[in-house]
Amino acid sequence: MRNLITDVPGLAVGNASCERLKSGVTVLTADAPLRASVAIHGGAPGTREAALLDPRFTVESVDALVLSGGSAFGLDAASGVQMALAAQGRGFAVGTARVPIVPGAILFDLLNGGDKDWGDTNPYGALGRKALAAAAPDFEIGSHGAGAGATTATLKGGLGSASARLSSGATIGALVAVNALGSAVLGEGPHFWAAPFEKGDEFGGLGWPAALPALPGRPRTKLDGLSEGANTTIAIIATDLALSKAELQRLAVATHDGFARALWPAHTPLDGDLIFAASTAAREMRDPLAETVEIGAVAAAVMSRAIARAVHAASPAPGDLLPTWTERFGGKS
Repeated sequence: MRNLITDVPGLAVGNASCERLKSGVTVLTADAPLRASVAIHGGAPGTREAALLDPRFTVESVDALVLSGGSAFGLDAASGVQMALAAQGRGFAVGTARVPIVPGAILFDLLNGGDKDWGDTNPYGALGRKALAAAAPDFEIGSHGAGAGATTATLKGGLGSASARLSSGATIGALVAVNALGSAVLGEGPHFWAAPFEKGDEFGGLGWPAALPALPGRPRTKLDGLSEGANTTIAIIATDLALSKAELQRLAVATHDGFARALWPAHTPLDGDLIFAASTAAREMRDPLAETVEIGAVAAAVMSRAIARAVHAASPAPGDLLPTWTERFGGKS
């Protein structure tokens, strides 16, 4: 187990980022098309092909899922991925034509200190192609891919991932780009909201503080002026358990509990908080009722861990507007 979403057999993730932009793209793909759905609980989403993932609609599977920085400009990352997949002969068959199905979601990182003066050539299509080409079972978290320019209320955000095994032997994994309006740490830190779900020392091993601090009635957010108002946490939850589109949508809904446990606040009118849910359908369910209950509960915990890992793994770069968790807290306990 790598403690990555790619612990789900058959999945691969690729990152591409640009230091000058302070932005990037992350692509999840697989050996074969993935069954997928989505749940959007934030008030300001930016998406491509999300409507297709509604269980009422025809297309059952996708060829890749894309997480990108760049706000609406970043939606072009999925176009780059689509064209690269088309060149590989992949896609939904319509007669003799094939159309790769590539849903995507974006976060707003245009005001994070990077140089966004790219002229009349949108860089995200090329970054999408590069991320797809890099797709592999092992990939970097922290300040990479879609998390390269991400921030939270008081610290740099980043790209995070985590995984777990279910009692049936099925695998569940999370991938998330954390660019939240709110904070991943209690008060002034260093303790993570996700501490009760941590496995080992995957994000510092600090647990809860000996005495919980008196938390203010009002949460710290980017509206306090410590960071520009640039938000949205976007994620993927994936499994090898054979779930229908409707069951995957329910899984995505349950996984949003992980956002609420790891970020305060979450799902605000200024966040486009979104979770794609995907399945390789490699393992049939033996006890559907019990297994769907378990996977929803575990998925939320795995997502909260991935969010904390994203912030914990962030690395500093010239021009940053906020410190990383390590810069600010180091080995504090």
